[in-house]
Amino acid sequence: MTADVVSVSPNHSVRHAAQLMLDHRISGLPVLDDNGRVVGIVTEGDLMRRSELGVQALAPIGRQFTTSEDSARAYVKSHSWKVADVMTADPVVVDEGTSLTQIADLMTERGIKCVPVMRGTHLIGIVSRADLLRVLVKAKTDDTASGDNAIRRSILTRLRDDAGVEGNSLILTVSDGLVHFSGVVSSQSERDAARVVAEGVRGVKGVFDHLSVG
Repeated sequence: MTADVVSVSPNHSVRHAAQLMLDHRISGLPVLDDNGRVVGIVTEGDLMRRSELGVQALAPIGRQFTTSEDSARAYVKSHSWKVADVMTADPVVVDEGTSLTQIADLMTERGIKCVPVMRGTHLIGIVSRADLLRVLVKAKTDDTASGDNAIRRSILTRLRDDAGVEGNSLILTVSDGLVHFSGVVSSQSERDAARVVAEGVRGVKGVFDHLSVG
């Protein structure tokens, strides 16, 4: 996560929030009240339906407002210059013990790009998609033992335990780090999974796919 969090107040201007996002190259800002509590989050998405971008930006794509309340709320969100009016209130937050896997799943499910990290009621950081990408880039290679036999065992184990591929009709040989698949799998997805699993094992120098789908 990023511990040095850039935040705004509900009383800050939308222009100020937008400038902070540009200056720090971030996609969202936690909104903190005078007591330091997270009361909302303002993101690039919140600023994409602004009147300054033209009248077509005022309504969600493919949907018309159904009530006068919806219309009034949209007008405030698209015209107000106060962060409190445009932010997303009660944002999704996680506690400091939440795993990166859970955070990634949460971002995918909710369609969000950043998540404030809490210690109790205190904001201690924020996790963005960029943070997850940094973890991916810095990830260490696996600790598979060296040697063709170890590579073969690791591939078969991961196919079964991680990818859910039993591979009863799959033939796997490894020679000098070169992996050869042959035989039959039940779907193209299983065929792809075999290749991806093999490519992710340390010591593999190449993967040759002679599989057929049947």
